[in-house]
Amino acid sequence: MEWLSAENVVAVGTAVIGVVSSAVMVWYERRVPRRKRVGYRVQMDNPIGDGVRSGRANVRLGLFDETPGMSDATLVLLRIENDGSRSIGAEDYTSRERHGLTAVFTDRTIRGVSVTQPPGTDHLMDHFTPAAGIGYENGTLRIPRVPLFSRAARLITVLLTVCVVTLAAIVVLREDTPPPIGCERGTLAVTGSTAFEPVARELAEKYEHDCRGATITVDAHGSTAGVRELDAAGRASAKGSPALVALSDGPKPGDLPHLRENRIAVSVFTLVVNDAVPVRNLSLTDVRRLYRGEITNWKQLGGPDRPVLLVSRDANSGTRQVFQRRVLGRGEIANSSLDCVHKDDTTTPVVRCELDSTEQVLDTVARLPGAIGYSELNGATGHEGLHRVSLDGHAASVEDLEHGTSDYPYREIEYAYTYGQPPADSLASSFLSYIGRGSGQDVVRTHGHLPCGTPVGLRICGAG
Repeated sequence: MEWLSAENVVAVGTAVIGVVSSAVMVWYERRVPRRKRVGYRVQMDNPIGDGVRSGRANVRLGLFDETPGMSDATLVLLRIENDGSRSIGAEDYTSRERHGLTAVFTDRTIRGVSVTQPPGTDHLMDHFTPAAGIGYENGTLRIPRVPLFSRAARLITVLLTVCVVTLAAIVVLREDTPPPIGCERGTLAVTGSTAFEPVARELAEKYEHDCRGATITVDAHGSTAGVRELDAAGRASAKGSPALVALSDGPKPGDLPHLRENRIAVSVFTLVVNDAVPVRNLSLTDVRRLYRGEITNWKQLGGPDRPVLLVSRDANSGTRQVFQRRVLGRGEIANSSLDCVHKDDTTTPVVRCELDSTEQVLDTVARLPGAIGYSELNGATGHEGLHRVSLDGHAASVEDLEHGTSDYPYREIEYAYTYGQPPADSLASSFLSYIGRGSGQDVVRTHGHLPCGTPVGLRICGAG
């Protein structure tokens, strides 16, 4: 039989278990003596402006600063609820006083009380009057005899039954349901930056998991190559914006006017040096001298007697373009080596090679004593055989950038380009929106980038 698959058997079995469980709960509730029980939870107990205790400035405004006796105040949120299976009436309270419950705040003095209630229970406020017993004195709070209703157990039982039966029906009947709100089906290709490739791959996997029916492939081979591939695909497409997104470390070339930019993150990059060279900090002047070929041996910078090997990216690399724009202020010297060890062009003062990806640069720098290169920050973190280098005493740090405590120059905005404006119901638009939402921002942060959608990210991305 076509419907008799493992998936459907599991769904039907789940429904049966849910229905039986619901029936058992109803039977248990009818056979077991019912209880009436009041419960409470302290949902908040926070000092107000306790910075003085931790050595920081204390911050209070308004009443918290102007009212006498508030220097050591706290805010407490106390929740009273019915934990039993039966409703509690005013006559069920056994106190001889007018009030029904007493809450004692040891070693504290109560200065004020505010009562709130869940939506739909405004009638309970009639019970919170001085005549009904509400009041406080020193550290004691008196709570009136308020009726508390209990419908949670039966409601949960009904909802459980409805949910599992509905689940079984959906799976067995195999209805063609639409994707969740914000999701789109189809196929999408992502190209461009190799530095941002790990982020793009995880974003694609999470989107496919959250939005069934979507297939997103990531094929990164450089920022410049990616945006030019997008431009060519857009010009050749007869159906408007193609299903292609190009990621770029920095803005696109000026001769691609049809590409529409989306600023998605701030990326931080770093210089990396082989562990055989114990240099931990370089001035911008020294970095520029290195990449002009004026420094050919590390002993010129107080390091070991080892020749300098410049391991660079190819011309399509956005990481290289950011390095030249933000750090060098000009281009690098000519490529002189194929193996990153021997000079093929003897007219150049230093060995310099070009590689196709960030990972190749990191592996080569880690393998060759005397090598220096550059990389996206998170990719270089923890890579064996090399270490990061600070610039003018500023370490590469997303946290320092976010807190505004660093003038670190080697950073850039990460762009996602589309050819023109893709339709609102396209997978490209949906995927770009996904990057800027909660789970997408979490992925960006996990890989060491600052999302443009955060307050600080908005400021930095907006400034360009």
